[in-house]
Amino acid sequence: MSKVITMKTVTLSETLAYVRGGELTARQAEILDKMRERARAEQHQLDRYHLDWGLTVPEALEHLITGRADADGDRAGNAYYAALLAIIECTGSDPIDVAVYSKPSTLFSLMDKELRALGVPTDLLPYDFLFLDFADRLPFHIPSPEGGYPAIGCLPLSKAKPVADAYTAVLDRMDDDLTRHAKLLIDKLNVEHEEWQTALKYGHTMDALVFWTVG
Repeated sequence: MSKVITMKTVTLSETLAYVRGGELTARQAEILDKMRERARAEQHQLDRYHLDWGLTVPEALEHLITGRADADGDRAGNAYYAALLAIIECTGSDPIDVAVYSKPSTLFSLMDKELRALGVPTDLLPYDFLFLDFADRLPFHIPSPEGGYPAIGCLPLSKAKPVADAYTAVLDRMDDDLTRHAKLLIDKLNVEHEEWQTALKYGHTMDALVFWTVG
C-alpha cells in the first residue's frame, strides 16, 4: 500500500503545549475542541472498518492533553499516534504533501546509508527527521504504533537550508535511483527555508517542520 509523506510548519512550543498537562488559554481551548472533533472523526472511520485498538482515539487524546500515554495493549500506540496527529493537524500552517511512496522507510534508510557514505553529517540525514524525531520532543514516553505507521518526524527550520545544501553538495555522486528523491527533498526544504525567512520578517514564530507518514 502506498504511503503519503505530508509536512507543515509549526511553532513547536505551541504544538507541544497541548501535551504538557497544564492550563490552556481560551484560544487554545477553542483549538482543542477542533482536535477533539478530528479525533472523533478518525474514530468513526475506525469503527466503520471494525478496527479496535483497545483505546479509542478520543480517549487517547484526553490522555495526551493530561500529559500521559500509559494505556496498556499492543495497539495503544496506534491510538496515541492518531491522537497526536489530531493535535499536529490543528496547529501551524496548512499541510503540504511531499510525495507518495510505496516503501518510504526502506527508501530513506537506503538514502541515509548513501548520504552517510558520502560524508553528510548524521544529524542531517533524512530518516530520523522524516519518521522519528517528533516523539523524542514529548515530555513523556509514547508507545510506538503497530507496524511503524503513522510515523512522525520533526526538523528545526534552522536546519532546512543546511540539509538542502548538504544533499546538493553530493547530489552528482549519489546513486541514480536515489537522486530524484534527494532532489525533491532539496527543493521542498529550500522553499521552506525561504518562506521561513520571509515569515520571520513579519514577526511569525514558526520554527519547525513536522512530517508525518500514513497509508
